[in-house]
Amino acid sequence: MMNRASLFEPFTFANGATLSNKIVMAPMTTWSGDNQGNNTEEELRYYAARSAGVGMVITGTTYSIAGGKGFDGQFSAEDDRYIPSLKKLAQTIQSQGAKAVLQIFHAGRLSRPEWVPDGDVVAPSSVRAVRADEDSRPPRALSESEIHKIIQSFAAATSRAIAAGFDGVEIHGANGYLIQQFFSPHANQRTDSWGGSRPARARFALSVLDAVHNVVREQAPKTFILGYRFSPEETGEVGITLDDTCYLIDQLLERPLTYLHVSLKQFDLTSQRDAADKRVIGDLVRRQINGRVPLIGVGGIKTADDLIKAKAIGYDLIAVGSALIADPQWVEKIKSGKPCLPWVTEEHVLKYHVPQTMFETLKLYFPNVIG
Repeated sequence: MMNRASLFEPFTFANGATLSNKIVMAPMTTWSGDNQGNNTEEELRYYAARSAGVGMVITGTTYSIAGGKGFDGQFSAEDDRYIPSLKKLAQTIQSQGAKAVLQIFHAGRLSRPEWVPDGDVVAPSSVRAVRADEDSRPPRALSESEIHKIIQSFAAATSRAIAAGFDGVEIHGANGYLIQQFFSPHANQRTDSWGGSRPARARFALSVLDAVHNVVREQAPKTFILGYRFSPEETGEVGITLDDTCYLIDQLLERPLTYLHVSLKQFDLTSQRDAADKRVIGDLVRRQINGRVPLIGVGGIKTADDLIKAKAIGYDLIAVGSALIADPQWVEKIKSGKPCLPWVTEEHVLKYHVPQTMFETLKLYFPNVIG
């Protein structure tokens, strides 16, 4: 069996950026920013408590443009006035020894009217999400000029991340948000150059990545980290397939990425579209990448055995989510063989610096992590 100690050795990316170990704090929304889009002290304490043991922290996602907001209490990177707030977040994470990576997104059709200017929820096409409320109205299809504006907003948010001192950015192309919506044949039913064929549906993701890379090349140090997160498939008759994802990976890796991050509910998940397909998705993705960049795996990592099994699949780095919410000292306890706190409780709000709004939201929508 693989030596657990190898997971706690330093890891160096091809660009020279070095992490203290191979454990990453997964991006998780806290719902704890203020009503102007700034990080709060409560949120900073949450990050500080969880950044000490991991090699890298990927923040909860921030929106690059006002119309892309996707949560209550989400912090913003849409304007230069947010650079001081972003700088506090980067410094909080880095002060504990971890690399700080800002995740950037646009919610697209998964936003709500009350979160965006004029209630104008937008998407590639006027098609409601599968998980949308029955009484919700369809999103408005983006115009050509609006598409270009959003692409440039990702570049501008990256520039702000660099100015704020982040060690990198992760482009959030997963979990049903706008970038994934453009690649999805369910969400994207356009007939222009942004939809239809697989290459046309991939164009938005690749254009965002190109715009972001231009900023990184011109403004950031050589060791600046540029990652991309993706969901490997969508359920339903019309949706992203594993074959689509293999195509997208090849297209993404024609660009200078530092890593890829596959978004999974469980690190050893098999296909949810095809029950007969027993291939482990993480292994399939790893084979497609074929060593071109490191792969971050995630999903249901709770124990030392989970870490070892995930590493055996071939993930280069392993992201941990809810286990770090439950126990800020999870990494050190796993490393030393001590028992970890298994659940998030009321005590966590004060003793373990879980923001109150985050705790209430977890109780409502993610009761499996509440003890």
